[in-house]
Amino acid sequence: MSESMIMWMEIVFNITYLIVVWGLVIAMIRRQPQVPAENQKLTRLFIWAFGLLALGDSGHVGFRVLAFASGNLETTFSVSGIQFGLVGLGALSTAITVTLFYVLILMIWHERYKQPYGWFGFMLFAAAIIRFMIMLLPGNMWNSAVPPQPMSLYRNFFLTVLGLGGAYLILRDSIAAKDHAFTWMGAMIVVSYALYIPVILLVQMYPMVGMLMIPKTLAYVAVGFIAYFNFFRAPQEAHISAETSSA
Repeated sequence: MSESMIMWMEIVFNITYLIVVWGLVIAMIRRQPQVPAENQKLTRLFIWAFGLLALGDSGHVGFRVLAFASGNLETTFSVSGIQFGLVGLGALSTAITVTLFYVLILMIWHERYKQPYGWFGFMLFAAAIIRFMIMLLPGNMWNSAVPPQPMSLYRNFFLTVLGLGGAYLILRDSIAAKDHAFTWMGAMIVVSYALYIPVILLVQMYPMVGMLMIPKTLAYVAVGFIAYFNFFRAPQEAHISAETSSA
């Protein structure tokens, strides 16, 4: 596959993804007032989680599209004499929001199952704080189009602890409760990390490994649609069906 074909494949996917994820967030916001009272807090957390994900990825994949349009992923722009890389700045934006996304996933688990965070939950919150602290270090080289090692490994280790820890809690409690929607969400989070870990470890040596970010992103989208159809749309659709049958 030629570099040009790969570039256009990524551009088309990125634009389509942003349209879908923002459309999902807007649909969640529009449906939220009809959600039963007992799920209001849960659905608000989902809106915040996917709103932040969409916002960060607008910077991440949006800036990559702009960099492709300029003809160079190393494209920079200047603000008050300081140079910023488009791709690196986008990576920073999504690094912040995806961390908050998984903090909110942990809060969603807590709200769904009313379980105390306990030492394990607070350890996951600590992982998010440590990741933010690592992200402040100059060795991250946020202007670089390719994340540098070993800083990429360090900061993503704590993201992996946070994300997979949250997935474990969701799977543990959803399987016990036979809560199929959350079981699927937990499984999709695990799938996303199974695809992301090779990128963290190998993308510097084998850039094509970065293509795994496409199915990894689709796993996130799947979590959003599972949440939407089970907690935003289902109650209203059931109400409509009941009215239709009684008529």
